[in-house]
Amino acid sequence: MSVTASDRAHGSPLQDPLRAKQVQQAEELLFSEPSRGGFAKALFRGEFRKEVVFPYPELPEADRSRVNEAVAAVRRFADSSIDAAAIDRDADIPASVIEGLAKLGVLGMTAPGEFGGRGFTQLGYCRIMEVIGGHCSSTAVFVNAHHSIGIRALLLFGTPEQKAKWLPPLTSGEKLAAFALTEKEAGSDASNVQTVAVPSEDGKTYRLTGTKRYITNGAIADVLTVMARTPDPKGGDSKVTAFLVTPDLPGFEVVEARMPKCGIRGTATARLAFHDMPVPASNILGPLGKGLKVALTVLDFGRTTFGASCTGAAKTYLAAATRHAARRKQFGRPLADLELIKKKLAFLAATAYAMEATTYETAALIDRGDEDYMLETAILKVFSTEMLWQGSYETLQVHGGQGYFCDEPYERMMRDARINTIGEGANEVLKAFIALVGMRDIGEGFKATLEGLKRPTRFVPTLWRFGRDRLVRMAHPPAIPVASPLLRRAGDALARRVTRFAWAIERTLIKHREAILEAEYIQERIADAAIALVTSACTLARLDREIETESVSPANRDAALLYLRMANRRFDQALLDLDNNDDHLTSQTANALVRELGEG
Repeated sequence: MSVTASDRAHGSPLQDPLRAKQVQQAEELLFSEPSRGGFAKALFRGEFRKEVVFPYPELPEADRSRVNEAVAAVRRFADSSIDAAAIDRDADIPASVIEGLAKLGVLGMTAPGEFGGRGFTQLGYCRIMEVIGGHCSSTAVFVNAHHSIGIRALLLFGTPEQKAKWLPPLTSGEKLAAFALTEKEAGSDASNVQTVAVPSEDGKTYRLTGTKRYITNGAIADVLTVMARTPDPKGGDSKVTAFLVTPDLPGFEVVEARMPKCGIRGTATARLAFHDMPVPASNILGPLGKGLKVALTVLDFGRTTFGASCTGAAKTYLAAATRHAARRKQFGRPLADLELIKKKLAFLAATAYAMEATTYETAALIDRGDEDYMLETAILKVFSTEMLWQGSYETLQVHGGQGYFCDEPYERMMRDARINTIGEGANEVLKAFIALVGMRDIGEGFKATLEGLKRPTRFVPTLWRFGRDRLVRMAHPPAIPVASPLLRRAGDALARRVTRFAWAIERTLIKHREAILEAEYIQERIADAAIALVTSACTLARLDREIETESVSPANRDAALLYLRMANRRFDQALLDLDNNDDHLTSQTANALVRELGEG
């Protein structure tokens, strides 16, 4: 998708040179990897890759007992030793908690045994993070920062020498890790890193200069993965490179060790500065100039454990709201008898079920060695964090005035939940990512077909191939392989929407062409529809397996069926809003406000 003369002639917003450069950078960031056809990407083409989500994944028999034992041990430790209220009040996670988690192996859970880790799969590790997330959000974020993004880059991109040196003390908890990407000008815009690393003449040392902020564990970490911009040896634009940094290096400064914040107050969120700090070239992590690949790959893992933590918190909300509604009486009867309270409880149950289903399907993609799951992890992150935020509202509302006061945990849980829609990629940015990456292949297909018009000898074969593939896919809805007769109608409903989604994508690309890169209202609706399809597929697969194995409770069965209907409505509304919307008036109102108030 490139900017064309047609766009410039028609006054496209892409004609501005600065915006065009920003779009080019976004294209490089989003589309730098070859398309490998993951499950979510296939939905944009009208394909349902049933083998990816069916049957619903389970832990291998060999891993099941040790994972269950570890989950039980972490739950006992959390119940006895992690005081979430005290951690929030004191704005600190006690050393005893960190030491206890280290002894349980949590800080090196997925690292190989040769480095002192426990060698858990991502699915097994998510089971652990679900327990911690349901107990204390600060502790969950601390563990996620250390393990899911802190040491994950080392596990994936480290040399044998780097792993042997750094991993053993990190997996044992003797040392802690952090991941330092965010700066004043680089948050969700990860490519805009301003910290620089200049090589010495002999190339053996890099001098790091710059600042980082909002770095979880930044002031307590012993090893940090730091993103900095390095010169291109070939003379092109500078590129981002990942460095392993330790606080004992000259020029390392903790500007602010614990930045006060709304929620997850127990985490040590720091501001850091590097003053001409010498870093050995041997501390470069991954290829030179490929730091964004390191960052984006690591964030895929962090977003998966985000989903697990949110699932744990959602289950806590559900249990608390249900107990209160059953026991609290108003107007001579329990709150649970009131329909508007029933609605809240049902929402909490339905979304918790879907969050769990989507989390473990996504973790299974990683465990199977799939190469393309960046859309699935983004979808999981957006979905789980938005549903948890809404769930925190519903839970506090069920508790009424009682929930608003600080002697109850619900105001803390609401504050803790708020960061999730911002951290590891703001949801608005991720929705654009989901839509644009998902539509890329179809857009390229149209582009190739249109290019064929200029070359008559190539046009007919290209058009035939492109049109034939499309018509075959869209002539019949895909088959959804549910085994339970109870779910046949739900499977058929999902299949029809997969086909409708593909038609909507093609119609959208034909209508907007390259301007789709700037059409954020449209991107959001495409992403919402994709999220509904993916979470429906995961929910359907889980429910089908549980019905088959007779392991589903009546409440979970009904919650899952309710979620499928909720997702269908969200999908239908998203597609309806592609054409029936208030976009023009929305922009007009916002522009007027900025003129009248924003510049005053």
